[in-house]
Amino acid sequence: MLRAAPSECNPMTEQVIVALSTCPDEATAKRLAEVLVSERLATCVNRVGGVASTYFWDGRLQDDAEILLIIKTTAARLAGLEARLQALHPYELPELVVLPVLGGNERYLQWVRTGVGENSEGE
Repeated sequence: MLRAAPSECNPMTEQVIVALSTCPDEATAKRLAEVLVSERLATCVNRVGGVASTYFWDGRLQDDAEILLIIKTTAARLAGLEARLQALHPYELPELVVLPVLGGNERYLQWVRTGVGENSEGE
């Protein structure tokens, strides 16, 4: 059943969040996804191909194909995720945009919380 996540059951440290980042190619995206999940910084990372990004960089209009990472984790893991992404990402300025999860399938959200736990096995 989809519903808003009650705040009393979700202290900030356990709040599920979605982080977005982009990568230049599938190999980089796969490597980052595997590291983030294996180090329990994320429970699940979707790799979405076919993303076209248009932006200014070094004073010039750029248009590049990228892979979008959709990263499911908790607020408590965000600092570690950000540090690891910065250390491993080939971009000088890696994208990291974080969105709060306001609700959803509570069993799935609990799976996300459990998946980044220190002694978790996932489901």
